[in-house]
Amino acid sequence: MKNTRKILFSAALLSSGLTMAQTTTAEKSPNVIYIMADDLGIGDLGCYGQRQIKTPNIDGIAQNGMKFMQHYSGSTVSAPSRCALITGKHMGHAAIRGNAKVAGSDGLLYETPLPAGEVTVADIFKTKNYVTGCVGKWGMGGPGTEGMPGKHGFDYFYGYLGQRFAHSYYPEFLHENEQKIMLDGKYYSHDLMLEKALNFIDENAQKPFFLYFSPTIPHADLDIMGEAMTEYEGEFCETPFGGSRDGYKSQQTPRAAYAAMVTYLDKSVGLIIKELKEKGLYDHTIIVFTSDNGVHSEGGHDPSYFDSNGPFRGQKRDLYEGGIRTPFVIQWPGVIPQGVVTNHISAFWDFLPTIGELVQADIPQNIDGISYLPTLTGKGTQKEHDCIYYEFFEFGGKQSIMTPDGWKLVRLEVSDSSKTYEELYNIYTDPAETTNVIKQYPDVARKLKNMIGAQRVENARFHF
Repeated sequence: MKNTRKILFSAALLSSGLTMAQTTTAEKSPNVIYIMADDLGIGDLGCYGQRQIKTPNIDGIAQNGMKFMQHYSGSTVSAPSRCALITGKHMGHAAIRGNAKVAGSDGLLYETPLPAGEVTVADIFKTKNYVTGCVGKWGMGGPGTEGMPGKHGFDYFYGYLGQRFAHSYYPEFLHENEQKIMLDGKYYSHDLMLEKALNFIDENAQKPFFLYFSPTIPHADLDIMGEAMTEYEGEFCETPFGGSRDGYKSQQTPRAAYAAMVTYLDKSVGLIIKELKEKGLYDHTIIVFTSDNGVHSEGGHDPSYFDSNGPFRGQKRDLYEGGIRTPFVIQWPGVIPQGVVTNHISAFWDFLPTIGELVQADIPQNIDGISYLPTLTGKGTQKEHDCIYYEFFEFGGKQSIMTPDGWKLVRLEVSDSSKTYEELYNIYTDPAETTNVIKQYPDVARKLKNMIGAQRVENARFHF
């Protein structure tokens, strides 16, 4: 372990059938690093318009590659979003569609396990002899269950198996593969996970690798070390947060804390890039940065102050654009031109088939994803989604469906048909979803509603 990495600021100062995918344009399959923030809003990054929070390293990925303007998360909350990412299935077909809990072998509650037999993006990489690692938050099954990362294609795991433990940045324990590592609340988890991510790159520099790095920043608590706060001390008008019943700590300067956490995450991205350059891997590595869902308003964070959801309505747990439209920037030196902005409609479930095409691997037939490799390379014909569909089982049950022409139906209180009501928007003429036009366009709403049935199958655990 390199001492210069132990603390970030000392280092940075501061079952399915299969079908063969098409041949990729790359002569040799590159390394892939997929970085997914936790509850970061699309408006929190400089490359998407943020002016108060500094994110130069993430902005650099956009400048050196491609920025997607209409990329959608897997869900509006964490566990199902991650399931969609690694299985290529949207919420109408995914095995995990919510944050429901199941006991692990240690008697503690973890999220619903990802079933055995689900083909994951890590499985795809393994067929092409990649070394695969997941560092950060998992959220798809605890110890002793079929949902453990090692049972789904990952050679290495370090981090939070369960999301409920990730509310604290000073956890009692983390897991390394199947071993529980006791920490007794003494260590800042982000630094430990960054260290493991950097070590993974270092140890596998001579092999093709896939690193799924899913840190918990800036998910509440708003908890950041004092050194990191200095950059934003006195910058904002503050209203102290006194803590909450659900366990979030008090924070005297919540705006400075949130900004500092986002910048701290950005510095972590910078350290990963630095490591790649030092190992001579930078030019042969795809780097992706995104967020698992929309911005949160927990732990004292006020999304409106920073315009964290950009120009969009809603946040985490909503099916309005602010809850599901996420930042997505990607660089691939020598393949993706620099500074490109695309309006291609894509989603988390497109990652698996994109990787399948990239590494020329077999991919499952029963997925919802469409490869966006043609958009990245500018070669081949880019296929488009007929629709983008979501369902969510909290807060009375919600559904949404959007078609490429911008029409979007939002259904609320779906769990009780006597209370269900619907809203219709066109996100191209009304991106903030301010004006419900369902009375003006009932035929459009009816058409969208009729499309829902073909987009979903029942799920015994997650149902309205």
